[in-house]
Amino acid sequence: QVQLVESGGGLVQPGGSLRLSCAASVTIFSFHTMAWYRQAPGKQRELVASIISGGGTNYADSVKGRFTISRDNAKNTVLLQMNSLRLEDSAVYYCNSRTYVDQYWGQGTQVTVSS
Repeated sequence: QVQLVESGGGLVQPGGSLRLSCAASVTIFSFHTMAWYRQAPGKQRELVASIISGGGTNYADSVKGRFTISRDNAKNTVLLQMNSLRLEDSAVYYCNSRTYVDQYWGQGTQVTVSS
């Protein structure tokens, strides 16, 4: 059984910050890649940030310099620190984990950036 549970979403004003958390039911040592995706209504799900075994990270151009992904293997948790939030960051954010043969998704957490 692998379960991913996201938390930390909510309503925030432009320029504000949120920290999303993804808690895994199993050790994330097993995962090659952990990632955050997001999907806005009517839009394709897009990769926001990923972190691979060894610590390498990748970011979408739209969030580079504003978002930071990190992983805490001891706590089986992946974090997404989001700063300088913009209206266009509003979306449902999903946690994703991958091994070489499987991938798993959380249920998502809503992030709404609004005045």
